[in-house]
Order: sequence, then structure tokens, then C-alpha cells
Amino acid sequence: MKKDTAIVSIFVFSIFSFQQFLHVSSSSLLYANQVYKESSGESNLKQEQEHAPEVRCSRERSRAASKVIDEYLTPFVEKENYQLSRKCRLHPENDMFRDQEEHKIYIDRYEWRCGYCKKSFREEKFIDQHFDNRHYNLLNLSDDKCLADLCGALHCDAVMNSKSSRNKCNPAAAARNRHLCESLADSCFPVSEGPSASRLHELFLHQFCDAHTCSGKHKPFSRGGKDQGGFFRLAVGALILVLLPVFYLFLYLVQSDMNGRTQELRRISKAGWKSKPS
Repeated sequence: MKKDTAIVSIFVFSIFSFQQFLHVSSSSLLYANQVYKESSGESNLKQEQEHAPEVRCSRERSRAASKVIDEYLTPFVEKENYQLSRKCRLHPENDMFRDQEEHKIYIDRYEWRCGYCKKSFREEKFIDQHFDNRHYNLLNLSDDKCLADLCGALHCDAVMNSKSSRNKCNPAAAARNRHLCESLADSCFPVSEGPSASRLHELFLHQFCDAHTCSGKHKPFSRGGKDQGGFFRLAVGALILVLLPVFYLFLYLVQSDMNGRTQELRRISKAGWKSKPS
């Protein structure tokens, strides 16, 4: 009997050891495969960087400028049904990164996908590097295509929460940015083109140019941006739909409790009336 028990124990121990060996081996293979993929990715990135030309335009600040235009100018232009001229530096076609940004696919917080070659990346900065290195040939490198050059006029630092937006005001820089801002207003919205252009010209001055001063009296984007009322109304409607059944349930419970107490009082009254001596 003891001999059989010992044989069974040895057999079970052998199976357990074999399973542990398989687990360790598979883990080692997975780790080696991951390391190989990472090293291959780094190697490919280095190879791409060797062939990529230098682009003297900040993608990050161009993205900020595009965001400012989209949120604080485009709604007013669309409301006026005004068509920006291609000569206007604020026109979407005058952004060298525009096509690449449109091919940037956001999946979730930890996944971005390239719309050209379908490669996936964990962070936006990595797909930016991929665009710079692999798809640089799709950039529009003609003159005046760098939106980052307009950041001074468009208050990009305020959108990017940059430290420079909180630094001590420089009157000379404020004057340069105001001059650039006013030149954009004149070229993009010539007052001679009619009432719509004239209204947008005035709006652009108030929305962007007036804030280029060290007096602190004017703030950028004073006319507001995209209407957030739709989202607010949707949130309020959803809240009402959630709370309405709770409210009716509360009323039902209160009514049921009151009816129960009324019936109990009636029974007590009847019982007291019957027990009263004749």
C-alpha cells in the first residue's frame, strides 16, 4: 500500500514539475518575442529617422493653432456662411500637417492607429514620430504652410497651458503679435468684400487681436467658442430621465405609507368604539 502511494506521489510530482517547466518555457518565449518586437520596432524607427528630412515647423504648436481656429473662429465663419480664401493663412489647406492629422485614428486612451499603414501606437507622440519618419513625403512643405508661425497671434499658449502664457508681458512681443493678428484680419476678412467679411473682421479683432496688450484689460477668445449648450441640454435630459422614475417611486412609497397609516388608524378607532361600554 505504501509503495503504491509513493508511486502515485512521484507521478503527481512529475506532472506538476512538467507543467511548471512548460509555463516557464512559454513565459520565456513570450518575453523573448516581445523583446524582439521592441528591438525590431526601435530598429525600424532608427532606419526611418535616417531617411526623414528635417521639418522646421512644430507639429504640436500647429495642432494647437488648428484647435484655436476650429473652436474660436470656425463657428462664426460658418454662421456667416463665409468662404475663406486660399490666400488666407488660416485656411485649412494652409496646414502642412492637416492630411496626416486627418489620418490619425484614436481608438482609446492607449491606442492610436495610422490611417495610412494601419500601425498601432500606445501614445499620440509615438504616432507623431511615425508620421515624421515614415510618411514625411505626404507633408505639404510649400511656403506659408506652418500654422505654428501664427501661434503668437492666435494665443496658442493659452490653449496649451504653457508657462509662457503666465510669464511677465513683453510689450515688444505683444506689439509684434498684434501686428501679425491685424494683418490676418485684413487678409482673411477684407472689409471691402461685404457685410459678412466686415463683421468677421471686427470679430477677429475682438476675439484675438485686442488681447495683445500688457494692460490686462482684454482676454483672448472674449466672444466665446463652440456652443456647449447641446451637451449641457443632453446631460440635463439624461439626468431627468434617471431621476423621474425615482421621484415617482418615492411618491408611490409615501402614498402607500399614508394609506397604510390611515387604515391602521381606522382599525384602532373602530376597535376603541366597539370596546366602549354601553
